[in-house]
Formats: sequence, structure tokens, C-alpha cells
Amino acid sequence: MLTRYLLVWICLSCWALPQVAAQQERILIHAHNDYHQRVPFYQAYAQQVYAIEADVFAEGGALLVGHDREELHPSQTLEALYINPLVHVFASNGGRAWAASENRLVLLIDLKSPAATTLHRVVTLIAKYPDVFDETLNPYAATVVISGAMPNPATFADFPHYIRFDGRLGVDYTEEELERIEFVSAPFSDYARWNGKGALTDQDRKQVSTAIDKVHRLGKRIRFWGTPDGLTTWNTLYEMGVDIINTDQIERCAAFFSDFGRKRFSLQHAIPGNGTARAERLDATTRGFRGFEGKEMALSAAVPIYKPQRKFDRHGRVENVILLIGDGMGLAQLQAAYAFNGTLSTLLMPTIGLQETSSLDAYTTDSAGAGSALATGKKTKNRHISVDSLGQVQPSITDYAKEGGMFCGVVTAGNVADATPAAFYGHAVERDDSDALTAYLTDGKLDVLVGSGRHLFSQRKDGRELWSELSSQYRMMTDLGKLDKRVEKAICIDERFGEAVSEKNMGLLADATRRAIGNLDRAEGKGFFLMVEGAKIDYAGHANSLPGSIMETLSFDLAVAEALKFADEDGHTLVVVTGDHETGGLTLIDGRWEKGQITGLYVTDDHTPIMLPVFAYGPQSDEFKGVYPNTAIFHTIVRLLDPSRRIAENKLLGNR
Repeated sequence: MLTRYLLVWICLSCWALPQVAAQQERILIHAHNDYHQRVPFYQAYAQQVYAIEADVFAEGGALLVGHDREELHPSQTLEALYINPLVHVFASNGGRAWAASENRLVLLIDLKSPAATTLHRVVTLIAKYPDVFDETLNPYAATVVISGAMPNPATFADFPHYIRFDGRLGVDYTEEELERIEFVSAPFSDYARWNGKGALTDQDRKQVSTAIDKVHRLGKRIRFWGTPDGLTTWNTLYEMGVDIINTDQIERCAAFFSDFGRKRFSLQHAIPGNGTARAERLDATTRGFRGFEGKEMALSAAVPIYKPQRKFDRHGRVENVILLIGDGMGLAQLQAAYAFNGTLSTLLMPTIGLQETSSLDAYTTDSAGAGSALATGKKTKNRHISVDSLGQVQPSITDYAKEGGMFCGVVTAGNVADATPAAFYGHAVERDDSDALTAYLTDGKLDVLVGSGRHLFSQRKDGRELWSELSSQYRMMTDLGKLDKRVEKAICIDERFGEAVSEKNMGLLADATRRAIGNLDRAEGKGFFLMVEGAKIDYAGHANSLPGSIMETLSFDLAVAEALKFADEDGHTLVVVTGDHETGGLTLIDGRWEKGQITGLYVTDDHTPIMLPVFAYGPQSDEFKGVYPNTAIFHTIVRLLDPSRRIAENKLLGNR
């Protein structure tokens, strides 16, 4: 529903108790052969990497940087490329690598010429800047690690304490020697032949894991060099416990791991197909919409699913329609929630189609254009709510259903004047014109309205006290618990619907759906139309929060389950589940069923034009198979409800 970029995803409550603020751990990135970057040192430094690598030759009286002697140039000295920039940034940042940061920087110097002729010169150069390299004088000092043509470990103690060394697997270090080891590096090709595509073979995974475990038993970090260099590799090695990720693609790797908690989560006991996953922890620092700042989140159990019983005649008459719209929900959001939960009620619906979502004036729709297409069966411009391109009012499903004597309801897990719910009762040329949209509620077409946004009724630009005006024809309430069958017409503005999903309120939308169905199903033969929106799947997509996308989709799926239960009890109810558009361009990078690990990336903070799945259940549900524009959903529903037939029947009953 949001049209502007949401920089952060805020939760008003969180999954884990107690509510403890969490800061994302620093993911350690090693800038391999940094001197080959366009701007040595500074590119890696700008990404706040853990380690920067320089290969060094003692050539004449200088320490020159390069991979081979053929690359060496007199101007490319260790001092010019790395030492002087380090001295400069420490002076600028008050004795730290980065201002106001406790993170320390490692300078790995890979000796390409023999240690006997090279290391002494390196030590002499480093010793000129004790405030930058000696941690006994500066706790934030840069760490110098020597690699390549290293001296015999037995001589480590002969060098200053601020000179550290790169360890090797297979070397039996004494305790004193191990103390001087900063981390252990190993050639990846010694343990795996993987090219970074797909998955490691079982044998390769075992060998890599054995190496990781061996180093960790020494109490050291491990880095593999010579690894494939891409998203799948970085994610796989990180998940396996590799401490330092080696890369030549500094910016891309840093971007991948940036805010990594919002791109992955980890579960325990995630067994596909049984719906009994248990989340140990969402590895997330979710920050963002309205108050969920920096909280750890966890889910103590999978949400229950409902398996449809198919208790309907496929060719039978449709008396009721429940249309559930996951705002911003595409196939990737469903897949991510499915991976967490083991299955979803939505995915157990037997009929599937695909809808195209473009608006009249844009390939990529907003919620106004998409919601209006679903509500009215006509494409319109973005930002328009159930009006055509000239601003002429277009009747919605609600209008047709009401004309046919049916009861009508709208339930949203967000603000009642947001674009999607408003498209089913209001009309405006500008989606943000909440005064114009909510004024249409006085027409009385809706029998039930549930969502948040109490201020829309009393704190208005037009000065109207709409809450009082509506009280003459509606029971106005602010607590969902008061909505039941005894209330004939109700508007429930419960501000809990403005909060992000938490374990505490996970079932709120489902409860509203169940209560709305109970309220609308009050007269045999009249039938009803109900639209239910999972609004904040979209918010999570705008915020690029994978945990948020999953939680909101699970909450929406609970509402789907309530609709399916009623459809089985009733036998004449059609349930349709879809989205209005996808938000975020979510792509799932990798996952492991046995560990419940999921990693995803969003390619945008806005909507995407990708086709969306349409699920249908109940009589005539086969009508939703195939590929079609979003407007076809409206036309199919109206045709199946057959308001003309209902009008004729109502007149006939009235004449008796």
C-alpha cells in the first residue's frame, strides 16, 4: 500500500520475549587482492570490510604491491597504497578506522618475496606508526597480519607483539605460536571442487565442514581463498560457519550482507509438508514501519493450517464470495512462508490461475490501480480509486452485489482508507484523498467494515464528524470483540490492525474474517460478498524485510483458512485468493529444509509487474484457471453472483 520508499520496517511488537534490542553481528568480509580494485584501499574501506589484502615484494629498497613481478611499478608502494591512507583515516577519525565505530580493520600483507628479505622492512615501516598499529597504545588499532612467505612459526616471538600471522591447516602450532595466529586461511580447492553453482556435493560439504570444525576447535576464525565468488557461495559458506568471506567483488558482497537480518531467517525442525515447523529465532534486526525498531523476533510454533474438504458441487450455484487479497503478495512471499510453516492453507486450494497486473497508464501498477481493477473490472490510472481515467465513478463488486440484495463487507489488516479496501466502497481521483473516500461510507452499501484509522472519521480536513454521522446507520465500535451476529451493520475501527504482526496478534485478521463472515451470513438466500486484505505484506516488501514478509503472509493465510472452513460448512461459497501486485521483487537465494534456513533478496523497494497466482475454491472455482488480466477476476465473480438473477428473485419474493 505504501507508495514511497520505506527505509525501515518497524514492528510495534516483536516475536521474542523478553523484547531485547538486537544489533546485527558484523559479517567479516576479506578484500582479496585489493590492489586490483579501481581504487585500492578506499573501495574496501568504504564498505567497512574486515580485512584488506596487499601482496608485497621487496624490490630494491622499496616494498612494492602487486600479484606478480610483471605488475610492479615504483609508485605502487605499500606505504603509498595502504599505510599512508590508514594513517590519514585514523587521524581523521579520532584514532579509529571508522568514526564512532568499535570495528577494527585488518591489513593482511601477503609476502611474495622471502620473509628474510621482506618482513624486516614491513616491521620497520609499521613501527613508524604505533598509534595506528599497536593495540596496547590504541584499543582500536589496525591489525597487521602476515601471510604468504611467512617465517618459521618458532620465530613468531622474535617479532613485535603487534605483528600477527595467518595460520595454516596441517601445521602443529605450540600454544605460544597459536597465540600469534590471527586467523587461519586455506585453499578452497584442497577441500572442494565446487564452482559456486547449485549446491556442494555431500563429500565436498563434509570436507569443508571438517576443516571449519578443526579451525574452530583451535579457537580461531577461518577464511578460504580461491573460492567461487558470488551470492550462492557467500551465502553457503556463511551458513556453514566460515568466519571470513573472501571476495574480489567488494561492493556486491558488502551489499549482499548489508542488513542481512532482513534477508534471512533460521528455524529449527522445519519439515516440509507437516505444518509443524518451530522457529528458534529469526536472525533479524527488523527496523521499520511505526515502532518495531531493532528487536529480535521469533515464532514459538507454526501457524495451523486448514486442509479443504472439497465439500461442494464444482458446478453448483455460487451464493457467497470471499475475495482475499494479499497486498504485495507474490509467489516468492508464499514460498518463503511455506518454507517456514511446512505448508499453507492457501497452497492447498486446488484451482490455480495467473493474473497480469498492469494499470492503464503504467506497466507497474500501484495498489490504487490494481485494487480498482479487481473491484471494478476496468483498468484505470495509478492513484485513481474506482474511477476511470476521466474521473468518472465506476461501480464495484460491492455495488453489483448490493443491487442484487446481498450483504457486503470489507476487512483489512491496515487502514480502511488505504487504496485496496477503499476501492471496494469509495471513489476518488487521488488515493490519498481519505476524506472523499470515507465519505462514501454514508451510502450504507457496506454492512461490515473492519480495519484501523480512527482519525479518518474525526480529524478531517473537511471538518466533518463522520463518526457521529455514521452512527445513525451503523454500530460504531473500536473493539473487534464486539462484532458478532447480533450487530446488523457495523464499522469496527480497531487500532490493533495498524500494528505489525506479532505472535500475540498473529490471528487478529483471521478473527476479523471469522466474525465478518458470521455477521454477513445472516439471511438464507441473500448471500454475501466479503473482501479481506492482508495489507502489511506490502509494507514488509517496501521495507525489504524477509521476516516481515513471512509473518504477514502467515497471518493472511490464517484468514484464508477461516474462509475455507466456512466454504466447506456452507457448500455454496466461492473463495478466491490472490494479490494486487508483488512488492520488493523478492527472490529466494537459498535455503535448507533440515535447518530451516532461508535467504532472500529484494531487488527494489517498490512494486513489480510480475504475474500473480490466483487460487480458487468452491463451486465454479474452475472458472479461475488460465492466464488473464486482473480485471477478469471481477467479471468472473460478478457473472457467477448473477446480480440480475438475484434482483429478479428478490422482486418475485416481494410480490408473494
